[in-house]
Amino acid sequence: MSSNLQYRSPYTVVDALPPGYSRRPAGEPERATITFTIDGQEIQAPEGIMVVDAAKYGGVEIPVFCYEPKLGAPVGACRMCLVEIEGIPKLQTACSTPVRDGMVVVTKSERVVEAQNGVVEFILLNHPLDCPVCDKGGECPLQDISYGWGGGESRMVEPKRHFEKPVALSDAIAIDRERCILCYRCVRFSQEVSEDYQLVLLDRGAGAHVGTFDGTQYIAPFSGNIVELCPVGALTSRAYRFRARPWDVEQGGSVCTLCPAQCNVSYTVRDEQVMRTLSRENAGVDDGWLCDKGRFAYEAWESDARITTPLVRQGDKLMPARWEVALTAAANILKKSGPRTAALAGGATTNEEGWLLRRLMLDGLGSPHFDSRRGGEFDFDVARTLANPALAATMPDVEWADALLVLDCEPVDDMPVLDLRIRKGVRRNGVKLAIASARPSSLDAGATRVARIAPGGAEAFTQALLAALGDGGDVETLCENAGADAAEVRAIADLLAGAKRPVIVWSERLAVTGRGAAPLRAICNLADRLGIAAKDGAGLLEVPLSANARGLREIGLLPTAAPGLMHCDNPGLDATGIAAACGEEISALVLMNTDPLSDYDDPTAWSAALAKAGAVISFSTWMDAATARHADVVFPAEVGPEKDGTVTHPDGRIQRLRQTVERAGEVNAGWWVLNELGRRVGVDLGVKVANQATAQIANHVGIYAGVTTAELGGDGVRWQERDAAANLPRPARTTFDLTPPPAAPSSDGYLRLGVFRSLWSGGEVVNAATLATLAAAPRRVELSPVDGERLGLTSGDAVTVKTGDGEMSAVVALRDAVPAGFAFVSADLRLDEGDEAAVATLGRALASTEERSAEVTK
Repeated sequence: MSSNLQYRSPYTVVDALPPGYSRRPAGEPERATITFTIDGQEIQAPEGIMVVDAAKYGGVEIPVFCYEPKLGAPVGACRMCLVEIEGIPKLQTACSTPVRDGMVVVTKSERVVEAQNGVVEFILLNHPLDCPVCDKGGECPLQDISYGWGGGESRMVEPKRHFEKPVALSDAIAIDRERCILCYRCVRFSQEVSEDYQLVLLDRGAGAHVGTFDGTQYIAPFSGNIVELCPVGALTSRAYRFRARPWDVEQGGSVCTLCPAQCNVSYTVRDEQVMRTLSRENAGVDDGWLCDKGRFAYEAWESDARITTPLVRQGDKLMPARWEVALTAAANILKKSGPRTAALAGGATTNEEGWLLRRLMLDGLGSPHFDSRRGGEFDFDVARTLANPALAATMPDVEWADALLVLDCEPVDDMPVLDLRIRKGVRRNGVKLAIASARPSSLDAGATRVARIAPGGAEAFTQALLAALGDGGDVETLCENAGADAAEVRAIADLLAGAKRPVIVWSERLAVTGRGAAPLRAICNLADRLGIAAKDGAGLLEVPLSANARGLREIGLLPTAAPGLMHCDNPGLDATGIAAACGEEISALVLMNTDPLSDYDDPTAWSAALAKAGAVISFSTWMDAATARHADVVFPAEVGPEKDGTVTHPDGRIQRLRQTVERAGEVNAGWWVLNELGRRVGVDLGVKVANQATAQIANHVGIYAGVTTAELGGDGVRWQERDAAANLPRPARTTFDLTPPPAAPSSDGYLRLGVFRSLWSGGEVVNAATLATLAAAPRRVELSPVDGERLGLTSGDAVTVKTGDGEMSAVVALRDAVPAGFAFVSADLRLDEGDEAAVATLGRALASTEERSAEVTK
């Protein structure tokens, strides 16, 4: 049977948990076990689930088209699941009828079979019989159901209806309206899951079809999910059309590392090439959804822009080189610089690569100068407090919280599927959502409370909440410092204080504001004030700035901490210190899957630092700015389906990456390159396969003690729920004395400037044909209509944004939700030729803890 027909009930066996759940969320109601009869078989199932799901407990399959539990409440649109229920004269839809104790269900009576045959025949009246050329052929539920529950013959002799085909619903999706069976899945996803409200059902009767209301393209962060939801071949991926058939391909499960969400994916592989990316449902991580960046980025991995061979600088050019030449050149650099070497690792770096990089630096070169963070003070007590399992919220906790605060982050850009999880909680479970952010959030419409704060005002806002909860401090003064409304702050404080299961989602950006660990100390105090550690289902969830930021911290890729958040004897320089010391204390720099000129918040400082560094060794997938301008040796980096290793989810779930295709060109595994470099500088890292590095981590990182790839399986495990969690060192204190946050300076009559990073950035977007148009959009400055009218500007106007540091060009986008007096600029920090002034301006705006003012003119 097709994968679309696989059982997706919230329960797989009575009283069991969904795949990926480590525990049942505290807010999720428990279900009693009832007994009912189906086709003469007496079976047990959880009370209240739908008959179509309960039937699975007895091994009975009831056919469906429109039913998909992930979409929420059933609609009973297709009528394919009709069954007889004793005591009810008419046939009932099994997808929308809850099972009750003592219920008697019949799925194979003459009436049921006749009804099922009739529904299939009705659907096939106008459905084209083009299975041999349809992309869905071989994995199509309609094919399966026609064979299993259809009449086997057609009485249709009249011409079928015809539409123009295929129609481009967007650059990513094509729709063949003749094949559509009006199951509503795609429309329901658009309206009830992603809540972009773009897809609708147009016209009536035989002319009914799916489209957008005004005929514009369907452009949304999660649009690709409708292709996977479609039970027929009506919606297809334009990138995958006619490229492979189901019997030509294999599926390989892994984890996407393009953002902190770490969605579970299944790669469709043909001839060692990824043909498409599908979701691999893990209820504890992604709920079975993917963002379009994760779904279509595979196109970039086959692009000519990817680096697939080692490069060595000759004169002012990087030239292809054999591995032996590149390894020798890199080893000579490392041996020459020795303890004056520094290293930075990016979010795509696995735990194993980070571990071996740490060992190479310490054991091979004697250098403690390495970091996986983007700056900020590391406070052991704060780090250990925030890592406390009692304070750790899971992804399911987010949707079952009774009060949820999203603090200074935009989930749809920073961790996309978290956005869907929050929407699900608000829509289905009545989660009371509070938003505190400078820039208007896509979640504002569903929020109970919304507090606008000044850029950089999150720390002052947190302290204002504490004051409103009675923890000292003047609420009015702190709200003024935060740029927030005091009444709104008090309302959010009351919301959190009255919650049995409060959850706070906060961004790692709070740790890199230039205020050291002060903002995180305020978060710890807030958790203590709310009693989160003692409340089941309550917790904190950090949104990291890069995909595996948590894992790299916990395995010890920090200059001031040993593995497992232990103290180290010989602290080194952090990222900020490394930038300042390049050319003096630091003479060589290793960049692993990171470009400081685009990833870090002060590209101007990093541009100067890289220029002063004696030598740079880069592990990179793309010819980014740092690699192109400063690298002396470049090692081609693996991409997602080529990697083998582990990563750690923001909620502490250790997940396994599995290699599903051969590495492109001359690419070698990152762990192999590090092991080889170690051998050449005189240290044996002892790794011949990736699992050996995993075993080293399990032996030396206390909180990961004993973990194996077999234990991780396909769903991963949260380290907080293993016995080894007891190895987490206790903090000396869990609450802290707070220093008053700085007052927000006046904008002096100009606009207050904020900066945001879009989901549509990075080499995977720029070099993927499906996504490139989104990345190619010009830098935009978001203004309120009030300011637009005052300045004589309309959406689409080309303007210059001037600050005290410089100026940049942008295009105006007027948004009703933007508060008057604010300007928000998208931060594409690539050092494009001739754009250094804009990069410097944006970089300093991102790095600054102070509120900045800007002037916007045509």
